Amino acid sequence: KDTFAAKTIRLLCGFFFHVPGCWIYFRRMKELVFATHNEHKVLEIQAVLGDEFRIMSLHKVGFSDEIPEDRHTLEGNASQKAEYVYERLGMDCFADDTGLEVAALDGAPGVFSARYAEISNEVKQGETIPDANMRKLLKQLEGIHERRALFRTVIVLIISGKQYTFEGVVEGTILSLKKGTGGFGYDPVFLPNGYGKTFAEMSLKEKNKISHRSRAVLKLADFLKNYPE
Repeated sequence: KDTFAAKTIRLLCGFFFHVPGCWIYFRRMKELVFATHNEHKVLEIQAVLGDEFRIMSLHKVGFSDEIPEDRHTLEGNASQKAEYVYERLGMDCFADDTGLEVAALDGAPGVFSARYAEISNEVKQGETIPDANMRKLLKQLEGIHERRALFRTVIVLIISGKQYTFEGVVEGTILSLKKGTGGFGYDPVFLPNGYGKTFAEMSLKEKNKISHRSRAVLKLADFLKNYPE
């Protein structure tokens, strides 16, 4: 008699090979390493890409190196991170870098967005880095009426040894007070144009419809779906 395992394998083989489209779907399921330790970002991107792709964080693949990002542009940082991981793992991967660019601050914090308060030693004891960054930003904008800003994400993909770049942008306004508890980074003070909620007040689904990262990821996804096998 067949064992349960044998029956299961035979059933699966019949399913994938004989049901139209099912084997194609299975074959195209692609694994990509996202060069980040930030699980929030992995969840956001996985939600946008859907189940045609399996996105794995550095933690998921057992990669614990501190990844360098000391370039002076978002494009440079994303490229540096992707190259660092690809060279060490030999796996198709992508990296991103995101900056908040505020008009009244001549584009700052920009490439330094994630460590804006750290670079000037303004992180208070017991304060999280994101909270310190927002506090510094809001202090710099006190009394300033011009509060236009934009979030920009750059993604660099390395696949089969070749490098590709994708960009997403969303424009908005910096509020004077934090609103919402969701998201991460500057989300509580960023109000996207045309919406009555900050990114931090939106559900993940709402944010993914309009965010800079999702716009860049959609370009990435479109590329991957049309990438030759």
